[in-house]
Amino acid sequence: MKFDIITIFPRMVEGPLGEGIIRRAMDRGVLDIRVHDLRDFTEDRHRVVDDMPYGGGPGMVLKPEPLFRAIEAAGRPDGGPQAVVLMSPQGRRFCQAEAERLSRLSHVVLVCGRYEGIDERVREQLATDEISIGDYVLSGGELPALVVLDAVARLVPGVVGDEQSVAGDSFARGLLDFPHYTRPASFRGADVPEVLLSGNHAAVRHWRKRQAVARTLARRPDLLAQAALDEEEREILRELVAERTKGDGDGRD
Repeated sequence: MKFDIITIFPRMVEGPLGEGIIRRAMDRGVLDIRVHDLRDFTEDRHRVVDDMPYGGGPGMVLKPEPLFRAIEAAGRPDGGPQAVVLMSPQGRRFCQAEAERLSRLSHVVLVCGRYEGIDERVREQLATDEISIGDYVLSGGELPALVVLDAVARLVPGVVGDEQSVAGDSFARGLLDFPHYTRPASFRGADVPEVLLSGNHAAVRHWRKRQAVARTLARRPDLLAQAALDEEEREILRELVAERTKGDGDGRD
C-alpha cells in the first residue's frame, strides 16, 4: 500500500516512521510511504506556502498553488491516488470502520493542514475525504496524519506479523479488549485470575469474551449497538444486563 504525506514540517512525520512495525513494513516493501515538503512545490524564491485570508481576520491560510502541485505530483506515475484525505477538525470522526475502508485502497494521500486552514478550492476540487481524530485543537495535521496512517497500515496484510492480534484489538468488532496478564503470576498482592492458569482453553476463551463484553458495557456502552457479537457474546451481554438490572432493583427502597 502506498501513502503520500504532504506537510510543511516533514521531520515531524519522518521520525515516527523510522520506528516499530511501520518501519519494518517499509523495509519489507509492504508499505511505500513518502513524505513531501510542501515548500518544495512553491515557485518563489522564499518558498512561501501561506498568505493572508481574503476578507481579513487572524492567521494565515495555506495557498492553493503548492498544494495542487504536491497532490498532483503524488499521483504520478500511477495515475492518481484513490483517496486524498485532509486532516481537518471539520472532518468526520475517525473510527475503526474508517480505517478498514482506507486499508482496502492501494494509494492514499494525507494532507496536513496548518495555521487557519487551507484554501477552500483544494477541499472542493481535490479532496475526497476530510478526517478529524477528535474534538480538540492541535497545532497542525501532522500528528493526526500519523494516527490515521498507523491505524490503517496495521490492517494491511503483512504489516503486523500476527494477524490474530489485529483481529482481537479493541474496536475491531466493536468491543473493548479483555484484560491481559503475563508473568509473574503474583505481583505485589495481585494475582492473575485462576482461569488463565488452568490450561482449560474453552474456559479461558469464555472468560475473555465475558471480560470484553463487561468492560465495553461498563466503559463504552455506545459501542454495543453496532458491535459484531456472536451468539455466546450476546448471551453474556443479556446476563450482564440482567445482573445490572437486578442490582439496581435491589438498591431501591
